[in-house]
Amino acid sequence: MGSLYLCATPLGNLGDITLRALEVLRQVDLIAAEDTRHTRKLLNHFGIHTRATSYYEHNRQAKAPLLLAELAAGKQIALVTDAGTPGIADPGYQLVQQALAQGHQVIAIPGPSAAITALVVSGIRPHPFYFQGFLPRKAGERRTLLTELAEETRTGVFYEAPHRLQKTIQDFCEIWGPERQVAVARELTKQFEEVSRGSFAQVAAHFTATPPLGEVTIVTAGRDEEDAHPGLDVRGSKCEGKDALIREAVGALVRAGADVQAACKAVAHALGLPKSQVYRLYHRDQRPEAGDRKRN
Repeated sequence: MGSLYLCATPLGNLGDITLRALEVLRQVDLIAAEDTRHTRKLLNHFGIHTRATSYYEHNRQAKAPLLLAELAAGKQIALVTDAGTPGIADPGYQLVQQALAQGHQVIAIPGPSAAITALVVSGIRPHPFYFQGFLPRKAGERRTLLTELAEETRTGVFYEAPHRLQKTIQDFCEIWGPERQVAVARELTKQFEEVSRGSFAQVAAHFTATPPLGEVTIVTAGRDEEDAHPGLDVRGSKCEGKDALIREAVGALVRAGADVQAACKAVAHALGLPKSQVYRLYHRDQRPEAGDRKRN
């Protein structure tokens, strides 16, 4: 029987690969890669010349029998994804199931994982947590799922495409409430790594003003078990806490260098509010209290 190795590869910084992973990649008979072009860059960097073939979502049904035949012939195969640990957000787990069903050995070569890396750097309580993976692409399905998860008290970890992040954060704001804490990590371990932390309102404003690029992982705080009130509705609530969050979101952008008009516009767009309402709320906070006003 053959052996299937699940080899974790770097998220971006090639120095994160383990010595054991390099040894396995050199010694196996075949590497099954999500994208052979991407993986070949890694292999070339370390002088590895092992034969590689593709295995990804759209060819898995045709390619799996060929890989299983190699295993049946006693071959050793390394399974890799483009970045991180295979089997987390790719069809690798299906190949694992099939290999185990046929009696082959499956061996994990641990290493980088975007979900765990984002979790520990988020500043949000790391346990207990759940990993949801990619949210549905369709808005209706995404909002239904977020509604089901709204009362979850555990920390959540999600993957999202950068071009959908703004709409997804807006959905979180509306369904979970703008005050819930979140960390959005992008380009982990790469040159332009960024972790944006704060409330959903603050993070929504940030990414409205600065559209995201690169791979994105979202870490959400769970609903506090001691918190008896439901998430605030930023569109209709008269709660002062909501107003303070909006003012703080504008203030954060102003402190980062944006002018007040642009900051108010970004927050209003992110939260689906009239710009005039956000502008009034922010300037109300800037007015001196009656006791601080100069006496004539």
